[in-house]
Amino acid sequence: MRSTAIVLSAFASFVVASAGQFKYAGVSESGAEWAPTSLPGVLGKDYAYPTTASLEFFLNNGANLIRLPFSWERVQPHLMRPISRSEIAHIDAIVQLVTSKGKTVLLDPHNYDRYDGSVVTPEQLADFWTRMAHRFRNNPRVAFGLMNEPNSQPTEDVARTMQSAINAIRATGAKNLISVPGNAWTGAHSWSESWYGTPNSAVLGKITDPANNFVYEAHQYLDGDFSGQSASCQSPTVGVDALAGMTAWARGLKRQILLGEVGGGDNALCYQALENMFAYMRANSDVWVGFAWWGAGPLWNNYIFDVEPSANGVGTPIWNNFLKNQFTNLAKREDAEEDAHHPTRPARLEAARRLK
Repeated sequence: MRSTAIVLSAFASFVVASAGQFKYAGVSESGAEWAPTSLPGVLGKDYAYPTTASLEFFLNNGANLIRLPFSWERVQPHLMRPISRSEIAHIDAIVQLVTSKGKTVLLDPHNYDRYDGSVVTPEQLADFWTRMAHRFRNNPRVAFGLMNEPNSQPTEDVARTMQSAINAIRATGAKNLISVPGNAWTGAHSWSESWYGTPNSAVLGKITDPANNFVYEAHQYLDGDFSGQSASCQSPTVGVDALAGMTAWARGLKRQILLGEVGGGDNALCYQALENMFAYMRANSDVWVGFAWWGAGPLWNNYIFDVEPSANGVGTPIWNNFLKNQFTNLAKREDAEEDAHHPTRPARLEAARRLK
């Protein structure tokens, strides 16, 4: 008990001193990337897109970011050839729903820098993003997540492939926000480590963007090997410790980071570790722009980090005990900003309430 009290006391300063808030708070709506070896697969059985009810649950509860994982092979059935009209229609519908509410969709080819099992070339990823950028460049609320979790290849190759995709996107005239991953499953905890080759920190800082509108994307889980395969967490400070090095690296470059995946289990230690980590991120909001929780989606069944609401709109324990508060804080900030831009808004809202 004594050690817990000390940790909570030490990290209380993060909450009190935090001058910043997240710009983005959201979830990954998993499902469309499922069954990568069953292609194209049966929609609704092998894979699925998020339901309208699920999307509206999160958006109505304060989320302003939906990360949308999908299978590259389904969206572009043949490399260097056109996008599938039927598959992109599902993505179009989600983009329309989310962005019409003033929120952001982060498109996520969930492929680990591979296509049909083979590492992709810079030209292949550039072609894919050229086609996607042409489609979504006129909607500034669509962000482009270049690739989910590249791994098991030279970091220099990852950087070249991501740079090629950035250049291709900008060549279309698109100014949309781009998120750039690193090697080794883009873990924040290993950003400066060398067990996977040249550290991300030695290579990814050389990324350039003609539009100067990109963030780095990190993923961070809090279990023993940082894999996200266990509901346990290492310690109350594991998240803070994992982010500290990458935070300093990005600040030195005057760059920002999105925590594109994060998860912890339904237990007291994980809630404490998550609260500490999120408070740290807010205290360093010049670097950390926000997060997307992993995960929601229609196909999970008793998943350890699941926040998919029930059919009648009831949140999971992780949602009720931790995550909804992160969205509530964001919603309050957005309301305050809206009031500041429109001084008559509170009076108009109160008048509307009285008319009901």
